[in-house]
Amino acid sequence: MPQPTRLPTVVILVDHGFVSGGQSKVAIESTLGLALAGATPIFFCACGPVDPRLAQAGVETICLDQYDILDNPSRAAAAVQGMSNAKAARALAALLARLPHENTIVHVHGWAKALSPSIAKPIRASKLPAVYTMHEYFLACPNGGFYNFQQHEVCTLKAMSAACWATNCDSRNYPFKLWRNARLAVARGAGLADCFGDFLLISDLQRELLTPYLPIGAKTHRVCNPVEAEALGPKQDPASGGMLFVGRLSAEKGALLFAQAARMAGITPVFIGDGPIAPRLRGQYPEARLLGWMEPAAVREAMRAARALVFPSLWYEGLGLTALEAKATGTPVIVSDVCAAREQIADGAEGLWFKSGDAGALAEALERLKDDALVARLSRAAYDFYWREPPTLARHVEQTLAVYREALARGR
Repeated sequence: MPQPTRLPTVVILVDHGFVSGGQSKVAIESTLGLALAGATPIFFCACGPVDPRLAQAGVETICLDQYDILDNPSRAAAAVQGMSNAKAARALAALLARLPHENTIVHVHGWAKALSPSIAKPIRASKLPAVYTMHEYFLACPNGGFYNFQQHEVCTLKAMSAACWATNCDSRNYPFKLWRNARLAVARGAGLADCFGDFLLISDLQRELLTPYLPIGAKTHRVCNPVEAEALGPKQDPASGGMLFVGRLSAEKGALLFAQAARMAGITPVFIGDGPIAPRLRGQYPEARLLGWMEPAAVREAMRAARALVFPSLWYEGLGLTALEAKATGTPVIVSDVCAAREQIADGAEGLWFKSGDAGALAEALERLKDDALVARLSRAAYDFYWREPPTLARHVEQTLAVYREALARGR
């Protein structure tokens, strides 16, 4: 009788040990799911505090207790750490050296905010199979977004070309952009991308953008991010709420565009979240309701109560998790046609697309959703389509383990 396949030991690398955004959230949730499925995850991060759920699940954690490079009070130390994190390299090398090579895999979720390109050397030296989840684009693009923050538009330049070096596209300033370019040059010199034989992608748009930058022969896999949601049934009164934005209040997320379009459409925009443009929003659009950050359960409740979620992102995004969360509650989504979240919303069926960056086009979509019958139809379809095959944690773990098995089999 054949013996069941032993699930692997998985070293999961990410900058933050707490939920600081979608990247660390998925890394932590995936770790917990892998442990629940019977694998042996080891969670390795640079910045604490570590999410207490990991210890409660019996997961071994290694936290270096370092600063995120943007939070480091010493800018000189931050600049050095971002290029070369010697402490991370030593600790990772020691960890990988003590693990069983026949059934261990390395899985990187993020490195650009603290771990640095220094993780490449110990991964390569270990000769262990390694996979990378592409939450953003730092392996290919210096600022991680293929986005020009100065011009407020997507960037079509070839990353690291002469034109790329000459362009001030950074959200801060040109010297910081040059530092980011230099960091990516260091990462390329260290062969960071070449460490990985498999890349986990969360949208088709990512595959389109990243294929020219991935190592020759690397395999790509679509793996869903886990979404926390509860099947509450179709909405009883889907057209009763307002228009809602959930996320970081920053220019590239399109928050100002939403406020402008809402004024044109004669509606009150509601924002859950905070960020650098919050003061500008309050000053320019005093009619807007800014609720700040809320607990996840309260956000889901607000989504359920909303007439529609507005997802006006100006950059490509990786996936657009809030669009999926809204669908799960039965709330239709108005989404920019340039970002990956459009893949989650069937135009005219589960929500509406609008031309990215066009306030008039967004205002027109808002006007259309003043139609109660249209909102009710979109709401029911969004709910039904989501729950037909929901992206649960169990499904995410199943897909991830399938990638691990394939990578380990090739390694053997």
